[in-house]
Amino acid sequence: MQSRSFSEKDIVAKATFDTRPSQANAQKRAFRDKTDGYFKGLKGSAFTDITGGLLQGAEYLNETGAGSKTLVIFSDMQEELDKVTVRNFPIDLKSIRVVAVNVVKLNTDNIDPRRYLGRIEAWESACWPPAPRSGA
Repeated sequence: MQSRSFSEKDIVAKATFDTRPSQANAQKRAFRDKTDGYFKGLKGSAFTDITGGLLQGAEYLNETGAGSKTLVIFSDMQEELDKVTVRNFPIDLKSIRVVAVNVVKLNTDNIDPRRYLGRIEAWESACWPPAPRSGA
């Protein structure tokens, strides 16, 4: 992604898995293979619209009507937007499990590790409310 605004073209893969475990496992392996192939040799973007990605992913998942919903994010979790893009509002992800994968540290994080920890804590408090537990 090379723009400051997230769009449909930036979605690498999306899938809905079968309720039968054997079918779902095969579908998950195919999904993994597709994403593995995409990410090999991929260079990061100059800009990051994490909130836009979360909003679009949540909208897609909610439209599917799936009982279990997961968003996987590959990012350094440092959102970088232009001055006119507005993203400072709460995101409702109550029924969606969000997994941030391979959250790399930035060069500035080595100077002050509190920046890294603060960035992760800020995202967790802003839009990672715990999903309801089964049977609750």
